[in-house]
Amino acid sequence: MSSDQIPVVLHATDVITRAGVVSALRSRPEIRLVEGETEEQDQRTVVLVVAERWDEPARQLFRRLQVQGCGSVVLVAGDMSDSDLLEVVSIGVSAVIRRAEATPDTLVRLIKATAAGDGALPPDLLARLLNRVSRLQSQVLHPRGWDLAGVSVREAEVLRMVAEGLETREIAERLCYSQRTVKGILHDVTSRFQLRNRAHAVAFALREGLI
Repeated sequence: MSSDQIPVVLHATDVITRAGVVSALRSRPEIRLVEGETEEQDQRTVVLVVAERWDEPARQLFRRLQVQGCGSVVLVAGDMSDSDLLEVVSIGVSAVIRRAEATPDTLVRLIKATAAGDGALPPDLLARLLNRVSRLQSQVLHPRGWDLAGVSVREAEVLRMVAEGLETREIAERLCYSQRTVKGILHDVTSRFQLRNRAHAVAFALREGLI
């Protein structure tokens, strides 16, 4: 066995599908099929999930994978609605491909890309996802004063002033708030995103592109 091989844990919705995927991938020198329950996973391990549809059993599987800390997941699935696609991406799936397009060469390419930290969606699925996100932001979040990071306009403004080095009193004066209100805003943000302090909150806001 080569240390350059990528460990792959396979989950399939039925035994026939699993047998077919195992047969197609077993001889590929780039990867090594492993049993997730019996072999300790290294950081390059990719989980390959083959499901006919995005249904409740598939959701339960992904919840279990999340609990186990599996971060690199390739999903092979049938057609998905826009809502399904948004849900799949939001729970952290790295790559998605339709079953009809999942040739051995394509699967190996996606596995290698996922192991390297990249993600992949078919162009039409990516376009649908971006359109869905755009509608969500313009029709739901913006009218309520929120953005995709879950931070309101008011919260982002306070974080921006904290980043500028302003004290609570100065922020309150500029925004015509009470100091108690400013402290409450900062407390809400740090609690919601499990941030340790003001500096951590500013770092979070910078990383998310909020300030």
